[in-house]
Amino acid sequence: MNFRFRKIKTLVLVTAVIGLSGCASYDLNKGLGRVNRDANGFTQNDLNFAKNKEDRDKRLAATNQLLAKPVGQKEAVQLLLANSPAFQALLAKHWAQAAGAAQSGRISNPTFAFESVVTGSETELTRFFTFGLLDLITLPQRSAIANFQIEQAQIRMTAEVVDQVTQVRQSWVRAVAAAQSYKYADQVLASAEASAELARRMESVGNFNKLTRARHQAFYADAATQLATAKQLALLRKEELVRLLGLDEDQAKQLVLPERLPDLPKQPMTPENVSKQLSQERLDIQQAKAALNAAAKAQGLNRVTSLTDIELSVILSNVPNHSSSRGYEVGVKLPIFDWGDMQRDAMNAQTLAAANQLEATIRSAGSSLRENYAAYRTAYDISMHYKEEVIPLRKVISEENVLRYNGMLIGVFELLADSRDQIGAVISAIEAEQQFWLADAALQATLIGRPTSMGLAAISSTTSNTAAGH
Repeated sequence: MNFRFRKIKTLVLVTAVIGLSGCASYDLNKGLGRVNRDANGFTQNDLNFAKNKEDRDKRLAATNQLLAKPVGQKEAVQLLLANSPAFQALLAKHWAQAAGAAQSGRISNPTFAFESVVTGSETELTRFFTFGLLDLITLPQRSAIANFQIEQAQIRMTAEVVDQVTQVRQSWVRAVAAAQSYKYADQVLASAEASAELARRMESVGNFNKLTRARHQAFYADAATQLATAKQLALLRKEELVRLLGLDEDQAKQLVLPERLPDLPKQPMTPENVSKQLSQERLDIQQAKAALNAAAKAQGLNRVTSLTDIELSVILSNVPNHSSSRGYEVGVKLPIFDWGDMQRDAMNAQTLAAANQLEATIRSAGSSLRENYAAYRTAYDISMHYKEEVIPLRKVISEENVLRYNGMLIGVFELLADSRDQIGAVISAIEAEQQFWLADAALQATLIGRPTSMGLAAISSTTSNTAAGH
């Protein structure tokens, strides 16, 4: 009996050691390092997590240094990574998810129970050491499932980092473009004000009728409304950026943006360039594959655990002045009322859903890439059209009208109207540049597997502005 007991105890200990050696775990620093590696074009290897005051102080110093000069698009992303508490909360949330997934792949702690029974003058002491035998036997499978879930959490973290960086890039573009348009709207108002004042004076000396003067005054009123709207939009876009960057009130006051959007690249990305930059394993496909692997592994485990459960107890009992007894107890859950068929059906459905989701993701990947590249090229072509055709033509017209005005062939009102038209064309050109840089950010996100659709409305709006520019 003693030999059998020692044999059982040795087997339990050896099995436990082997099982524990394969337990799932997660290291946040390694996880962040992987994000920096997989999404280096978005994080610039600057992604890390502030765990203590020293880390936070370093981030504050970096933030102040970035805010000391005009914040470009790259610096805006650095501010997000260094300063935003919401972004840090996002990293902490994914850390918790990955740690929770790792915990699910570990074996439950055993239970130790102590029993004391008094019978007459004798006291019987019994000790129980209990653990789930099925829990131990299925540990390798559960550990594998946990690793798949950790992989899912890791990919989700990378994907959400890409999403956040893309949002900041696009928000920065909108903020700079809105401020730039506001500046030109102010020039339109100045021109309209001069025209309205001149019309008032012309009417006062009898050279204009009331209707003509009212038309100039109405244009001035419209220009004032457009300026107020442009001012509010510029403020709104800047505050959107401030929130994404996580700036406090003092930091928001320090934020200075460039006066204009960057110049367009000399050449757009070609389909060949896009193919070279396309991630070999897009994040959306990685995520769908990890979900399928986890579901398939869980389905195999569920076939056993949904049917029964087994507990093993090692017992040691002794009575003073009597020989001690020892042994073991095996408890098996009997599948009488619930055979676990609904659990198995649910797992089968989850696996089928994951398999179909993977197929759907693969099929839509090419379509989203083609859509975003088309939006990118259209926005580039429209913006270049403004730069090379519309704006130069407006400049020639303006110069010719100045010559005609100096030769007294046209009046001041025609000159002011032409000036307003030229400024309107510049504002439309700014909108076209904005659409290009938004499309560029969306395309970069799509290449790594986080499609961000530009939508038809933005392109249609820019196209209509192009037609109006002529």
